[in-house]
Amino acid sequence: MSFLACRIYQEGRTTVARLEQMDVDALTPGEVVIRAEWSGVNFKDALAVTGRGRILKRVPLNAGIDVAGRVESSSDPRWKPGDGVIVNGMGLGETNDGGLAGIVRVPADWIVPLPKGLTAFEAMTLGTAGFTAALALHRMEVNGQRPDRGPIVVTGATGGAGSAAVSMLAARGYRVIGVSGRPEHEAYLRSLGADEVTTPEGLQLGTRPLESGRFGGVIDNVGGDLLAGLLRHVQPWGNVGAIGMAGGADFQASVFPFILRGVSLLGASSTDCPMALRAEIWNRLGSDLKPPHLAQIAGEAVPLRDVIAACEKVMARQSRGRIVVDCRE
Repeated sequence: MSFLACRIYQEGRTTVARLEQMDVDALTPGEVVIRAEWSGVNFKDALAVTGRGRILKRVPLNAGIDVAGRVESSSDPRWKPGDGVIVNGMGLGETNDGGLAGIVRVPADWIVPLPKGLTAFEAMTLGTAGFTAALALHRMEVNGQRPDRGPIVVTGATGGAGSAAVSMLAARGYRVIGVSGRPEHEAYLRSLGADEVTTPEGLQLGTRPLESGRFGGVIDNVGGDLLAGLLRHVQPWGNVGAIGMAGGADFQASVFPFILRGVSLLGASSTDCPMALRAEIWNRLGSDLKPPHLAQIAGEAVPLRDVIAACEKVMARQSRGRIVVDCRE
């Protein structure tokens, strides 16, 4: 069974991604073979394919940290040929051959059934980006976040995770402040439900260890100085979901927001999210957390043969929303 794959090699100090034909027997082991239908370009995928981030734990390896498709064959009785399934995180595209390929083989324990409320295309319009945004919102609400506690800031709002977060929050009654360094996309963010759109500089966050409480909470895709600045402005008992590092992996902050206002800084990891919670989040993405603006969030659909160029586009900040990848070749 031959298929096309985006495979990454290490040649000396250089990371090289190639599109090549493979056979299923060359894939990393697993009990379930999935015929991929759709995947997507996550920021992590773009880092891996372009060689600008150390994402892969082994090489050579197929890229792609998520995939939706149908079971081709399975030695595990839980999964039958034809079942619609999703895999995201769990080491896909990091330790095991990933979803940017026509065929994917994975351990049976990694798989989530495709929810009734989502098509495979919709699932990958969300992808790991949308899943992570939903996981952050879930954790925030479990910790007491409510619309009446003030507006929620979404940074990196024009990306896949940010776009999904804006749409989900607005649909749940939150006032949303979309933050992007690309002001030309204001109309797009307002179409997703943002009440206000600004740039990081436009937030005017100040430098004191604790500033005026302006925001009920934050879903942050940027990290770095922006995350530190936003923490200083979160109102008492607000929550900050940290889900990205586009602006830097480190940040310096005072403990004052935590010990004087009871602010919570919450992480949301798609890679090792417990399976029961993973299934719950995907089911919610097919029901009460399904963003009502998925058509707008799917900014572009590309065939698998164009995925390397799509990854370069993401790294050049030339994309908007999600780039969804058609793996059905």
